[in-house]
Amino acid sequence: MAKQLLPDALWAEIAPLFPPAAPRPKGGRPRVENREALTGILFVLYTAIPWERLQVEVAGCSGMTCWRRLRAWQDARLWDEIHRHMLERLSLAGEIDWSRASVDSSSVPAKRGATRSARTRPIAASGAPSGTSWSTEGACLSPSS
Repeated sequence: MAKQLLPDALWAEIAPLFPPAAPRPKGGRPRVENREALTGILFVLYTAIPWERLQVEVAGCSGMTCWRRLRAWQDARLWDEIHRHMLERLSLAGEIDWSRASVDSSSVPAKRGATRSARTRPIAASGAPSGTSWSTEGACLSPSS
């Protein structure tokens, strides 16, 4: 099932977009291949299992490795790049009907940045007692006290 999650044709299309592995001058364990990590990520997202439950036999690496790679790829904005690449590819192939697309303000940033409103002036501390605080001073716990 894991092989079906990432077909060869799709991997060939997106593989060049992945950032190169950083050099490891001290050696250590060999780095897990990007395809294995992506297959593990897709499996976890597809099955909704916890990362810790991902078996090495499914993707070739542990769930924690996949989770760390997912976080690194999010920080590198890889998903945006893959999304843009696939949209361009589908658009060139005439597979997207742009007349049915919609955009709202939550997905498009304000042009040239949004205007900022003036800072709110701090309100001076009031001398009135707080309505949420109370004192137990003088309170009697039992009638015998």
